[in-house]
Amino acid sequence: MSAFSSKDEQYMRRAIELAKQGQFTTTPNPNVGCVIVNNNEVVGEGFHIRAGEPHAEVHALRMAKEKAVGATAYVTLEPCSHYGRTPPCAKGLIDAGISKVIAAMVDSNPQVAGKGLAMLETAGIETAYGLLESDARALNEGFFKRMEQGLPFVSCKLAASLDGKTALSNGESKWITSADARADVQQFRAQSCAIISGADTVLADNAKLNVREHFYPDLQSEPRQPIRVIFDSNNRLTPELALFSCESAIILVRTTPSAIEKISPWPHFVEEIVVEAKNGKVDCLALLNVLATRGVNRVWLEAGQTLSGVFHEEGLIDEYIVYLAPKILGEGSKGLFATKPLAQLSDAMALEFTHVQSIGVDLRIHARQAR
Repeated sequence: MSAFSSKDEQYMRRAIELAKQGQFTTTPNPNVGCVIVNNNEVVGEGFHIRAGEPHAEVHALRMAKEKAVGATAYVTLEPCSHYGRTPPCAKGLIDAGISKVIAAMVDSNPQVAGKGLAMLETAGIETAYGLLESDARALNEGFFKRMEQGLPFVSCKLAASLDGKTALSNGESKWITSADARADVQQFRAQSCAIISGADTVLADNAKLNVREHFYPDLQSEPRQPIRVIFDSNNRLTPELALFSCESAIILVRTTPSAIEKISPWPHFVEEIVVEAKNGKVDCLALLNVLATRGVNRVWLEAGQTLSGVFHEEGLIDEYIVYLAPKILGEGSKGLFATKPLAQLSDAMALEFTHVQSIGVDLRIHARQAR
């Protein structure tokens, strides 16, 4: 740790902005940005675009070329020190002649975890870390939760009327929120590694649960679609549903095998996994553990009141994102969660609002457990 100047902060903020450009494509890797400065001049910039491709430091060094000699590199995450699908970035910085590296934070990935900074120091490069650490950590909440707890970060999407209803008593729910709100959802789907839903939602809405193509107008390559993870213990889904018309990975989650591989009509991108049961249903925590082992950092839970209620009661939701519409649906309409009644008000989970924004005529409210 060391004292940082206002210039240091300026360059790190730029690195953080660069890192955000990879938020739809880097999974399962973290979003990372890098700025190289020599004599108060930015000589190189880069960000990690896609797993398996060059990291942020490599792009910045390629831009800096010989001006990297004697320069300072500002990186939003400790440079990696191990050989994966790409060589270690710490070695690249050493070979380029960088004289100082300032990292926003130490990487909690056990393969790195201080080893990158140690490699740089052994080579005689001055290092420091901790500059805008909370901002840098917010870039990769899912990655760090998976590294530190073995679980993905779960955001639960909800859409409700002003009186907290999600559908009329007859099930009609299209549309409570506006087209603007529904379009806004696409950014969160696109940032997620997986979308979790239930067979009820898929059947009720004939939902695709994918990221709409119009969300990616500027991408040069094929957009990444999140894995769609659907709870279907009772084998109610069938291949002709709209869900299966979008060719991207789908996992059907069950508690007992259904011999899906023997049913020829299923598309090739559909997989079945069997997860242990809890109270006769899929164990949600066990499923999250399985997804984490597959490199899933962020989960977007977009389901009905029953499945959302289970995740809520088991304390598996990290963030609640509620789209609130200026409508009143009235008594008898369906609520946000199907949960057991509380015995007393003090039993309610304490939440705090972390962000509120107008989206068209609706509000988007973010809430997390109170600290």
